Amino acid sequence: MRALVLLLLMLAALPARAEEVIAGLSQNRVSLTVNFEGSEILIFGAVRRDAPLPEGALDVVVTVEGPPLPAIIWRKARRAGIWVNTESQEVRAAPSFYAVASTGPLRDILSPDADLTHRISTRLAIFEARGAVDARDPAAFTEALIRIRENEGLYQSHADAVQLERDTLFSTRLTLPKNIVEGRYAARVFLLREGDVVDQFETVIDVQKAVLERWLFNLAYRQPFLYGLLALGLAVFFGWGASAVFRLVRS
Repeated sequence: MRALVLLLLMLAALPARAEEVIAGLSQNRVSLTVNFEGSEILIFGAVRRDAPLPEGALDVVVTVEGPPLPAIIWRKARRAGIWVNTESQEVRAAPSFYAVASTGPLRDILSPDADLTHRISTRLAIFEARGAVDARDPAAFTEALIRIRENEGLYQSHADAVQLERDTLFSTRLTLPKNIVEGRYAARVFLLREGDVVDQFETVIDVQKAVLERWLFNLAYRQPFLYGLLALGLAVFFGWGASAVFRLVRS
């Protein structure tokens, strides 16, 4: 309720525009702890207007995009009775995580030109990041990457998942899975009128390892010898402690 009141106050303070989308998130920071099992984020907002409601269908699309990472997709083929890698496609910077939620299926509410301009759909987000074409059918490799990451929960598509009330208030929930990487995640909200983008809002979600997890991660990769000594010392300590407790119980 407090977030909604704050949102309405922000709308009132903004300069006049025909249609403008304002949004907020339930949290802008996610900590990756040892027992992290995922995090659900509520994305909500409203549409501010300075004129009567325009004609045409209004829709909202919400995307959350993780930091880009390189990837190599392989195609397997059967050779002499054995499945081996035969062809590959290199991707310079595909999103490590990509989720799309909308008021309806993208093919029905988003024009191809608007999708190409703003690269909203998952396929175009990867297509623009694709490197030099090494394969005879690069589109098949793109679809394979989407399919693999969908199975891992890293690529998500949720049609009809954005609730739009009276063409003004909207909300949706997206889940960051436990296997995400740390970094800055771009959350974008697109306001569509008859398939075209009339306004958009963007903010950032910071995903970082917790203090202890980050310290151990840096120690393991930057000073592996010290990390090994620490792991050995902890193993000895807990082994001795368990032995002492066992002797105490037996006595």
